[in-house]
Amino acid sequence: MTETDQLHDPAARHRGLSAAEAQRRLMVDGPNALPRAGRRSMLHILGEVVREPMLALLLAGGFAYMLLGSLGEALILLVFATFSIAVTVIQESRTEHVLEALRDLSAPRALVVRDGVRVRIAGREVVSGDLIVLEQGDRVAADALLVVAEDIQADESLLTGESVPVRKCVAVDGAAAAARSRPGGEDQPFVYSGSLITRGSGLASVTATGANSEIGRIGQSLAALDNEPPRLRRETARIVRLCGLGGGSVALLVILLYGWLRGGWVDALLAGIAIGMSMLPEEFPVVLTIFLAMGAWRIAQTGVLTRRAAAIETLGSATVLCTDKTGTLTENRMAVAELWLASGESIANDAATPPPQFHALIDASILASAPVPVDPMEVAFHEAGAGLPGLAARRAGLSLVHAYGLRPELLAMSNIWQPADPAAHGRVAAKGAPEAIAMLCRLSPAEHARMTAAVDAMASRGMRVLGVATAMATRAGDGWPGSQRDHDFALAGLIGLADPVRASVPDAVAQCRSAGIRVVMITGDYAATARAIAIQVGIVGEDVLTGADLDLLDDAALAARLRTVSIFARIMPEQKLRIVSAFKAQGEVVAMTGDGVNDAPSLKAAHIGIAMGQRGTDVAREAAAIVLLDDDFGSIVKAVRLGRRIYDNIRKAMAFIFAVHVPIAGLALLPLLTGLPIMFGPIHIALLEMIIDPVCALVFEAEPEEGDLMQRKPRRPEERLFSLPMVGWALAQGGLALAMLAGIFLWASDAGMAEADVRGLTFFCLVGAILVLILVNRSFDTSLRHALVRGNLALRYVLGAVVAIAALILAVPPVRALLKFGPLHIHDLAMVLASAIALMLVLEGGKALDMRRALR
Repeated sequence: MTETDQLHDPAARHRGLSAAEAQRRLMVDGPNALPRAGRRSMLHILGEVVREPMLALLLAGGFAYMLLGSLGEALILLVFATFSIAVTVIQESRTEHVLEALRDLSAPRALVVRDGVRVRIAGREVVSGDLIVLEQGDRVAADALLVVAEDIQADESLLTGESVPVRKCVAVDGAAAAARSRPGGEDQPFVYSGSLITRGSGLASVTATGANSEIGRIGQSLAALDNEPPRLRRETARIVRLCGLGGGSVALLVILLYGWLRGGWVDALLAGIAIGMSMLPEEFPVVLTIFLAMGAWRIAQTGVLTRRAAAIETLGSATVLCTDKTGTLTENRMAVAELWLASGESIANDAATPPPQFHALIDASILASAPVPVDPMEVAFHEAGAGLPGLAARRAGLSLVHAYGLRPELLAMSNIWQPADPAAHGRVAAKGAPEAIAMLCRLSPAEHARMTAAVDAMASRGMRVLGVATAMATRAGDGWPGSQRDHDFALAGLIGLADPVRASVPDAVAQCRSAGIRVVMITGDYAATARAIAIQVGIVGEDVLTGADLDLLDDAALAARLRTVSIFARIMPEQKLRIVSAFKAQGEVVAMTGDGVNDAPSLKAAHIGIAMGQRGTDVAREAAAIVLLDDDFGSIVKAVRLGRRIYDNIRKAMAFIFAVHVPIAGLALLPLLTGLPIMFGPIHIALLEMIIDPVCALVFEAEPEEGDLMQRKPRRPEERLFSLPMVGWALAQGGLALAMLAGIFLWASDAGMAEADVRGLTFFCLVGAILVLILVNRSFDTSLRHALVRGNLALRYVLGAVVAIAALILAVPPVRALLKFGPLHIHDLAMVLASAIALMLVLEGGKALDMRRALR
């Protein structure tokens, strides 16, 4: 920079820090960067996955069967464990890679004054006391106090949720300003790290960097919050322990009784192993691990990343969805929503091209804006005029020759445009607060009243309203007039601006409502804007609770207000956290969406935190359990739908597991009680598990959703995964199957059939009963036709494999000999088919008697 440049540069009046002092402070305070957890490597993720209790049990079960000599069963469990590990590691690694791509690798670059000269440095090198130069379009690198400000405005939506920029002013009393420093609000002297300068220029003295900045303090507060533990995983671990303890006790009892009553301790050991295998609940961890891993994979196909797989299932039980407004329900951009002419005519700007009489108003708004806009409102004006016919021709030859900036005493700005012909009159276009424009236009009381009524009507609909005026340019001697007031302005009209609602949001909110999920808006924006957006998207209730009113409520009063209020406005970060905590204290399952740093504490405190991937900040994404890559609120409904489907299918699989083990264990115990030969050994149980395990892990996971999935109310938070009605209905199914199979076994034994023939007939009848239990538990619906025709490709493959294995056993004598089965004749196969059909009719009849309520 030359000496002349420094004399005309405001920054030259401030020398800033010396390079040596800046380096010293950098060494003492550390870099201007937010502390962040190290990126998880694939080995780190693998270690976390293997330590999961359910997966550890799955691996332990596989090795236990290997030690017991049941290689087939061991391989089945280990294959499923390996598959689960692979799916989970791949999915979570993909999530980390995407988050790394989304993450800013460094703080924004900054222009600072060092030794009286402007120097461009990396944002992480900014230190406390630095003088940073701010220009339109800059991202602020640190918290700072303004010492020079020229018509400066900043977008602080990442910290406050406000959708429009706020004005800034020069600090008069630094100590007093620091005492009331908080983001948001007009005419404050502070700018904050992460905010965007949308208009003007200035010079600011850095007051805080890194973790000490406003954005850093919010990030640090997350360390005091714990993630919600997955309730489903705790419940499954509990039932596995109970079943494992019970199965092991029964197996030991069988060994002792068999050896004591019959004296054959080798046979007793085999019988005990068979009983233990039939009752060991290894399918529970298979179901939980596979279902959640596959659920994470399925939802990833729709643009939703899951950082904790169990969060998907929890989302399916959400009762309250707390959502930010800016960037979540809305697009976080300004758009022209309504046009009003001085004649009183108005129109909603929802057409591609407004009527011709409104073109002059849009033209004037563009001329009153920067030629290359950065301010969101000016961008909106340019976008509104992009489709106007003849705009380029009208702008041809016009040159911007003078501009009047926004001032606290006159909240309006004007541009003077001169045609190419020097003799032609120039045009002045002004825009600003309606009151300021009314003063410039010198409106009569009647005209002023009419304009005020229009402003109030737009504001009540949540719009930001600007007035627009035009005048012929008049020179004052050799230059232009010193004030905008010296021009003879005429009112062109009013323009209402709004942050547009995302197209998918109203339908998504309606689906949440039909699913019994209450949608609550929590925003830092103004009450009128919040109410208007809530009405547009369909959030029930117009009562608004502001942050100031919330501070006056104690916990009991707040709990009472939560029952009726669904719109919270002008809310600060700690207040968001208090609202989420209050909902949780009432027993609600809370999901929280957001994208800003101000959302991060509540994202982590909620049962399910949902962050935006595109616009969201690093802090928000790190705090959340789910990340929406496309920032589409509608994707939340997809995740809720999938979560409910996963929960349904887990319960179907668990019901099947409870039911199917009853006849298996019963047929293993029955010979001991009757004195008849032992029917099934470990090899038979392992063969049955080759059917059961794929059914649990693949078939039920692939089951389509129920027709009324999104019309049900969320399940109660205190509801158990394994409720007594569900267990009772499952045991009833298994008991009926056992009664039928025991009857066939005893009848065949009394009829004098050979032991191998009885074993073969009973085994294939058991296989038929297992297939019936699959069909019965596939759907909560009572329709038998529905159960038979529901599309499930995995079931077709499993049924095909079962038929192929059965045919192999029946057709190959050495295989029958290995299994100690006799040949099955036509009448034996007819009995197998008849018993299966009879069992299905009886069980479907039980569902028709409303037994399905046990699974709800």
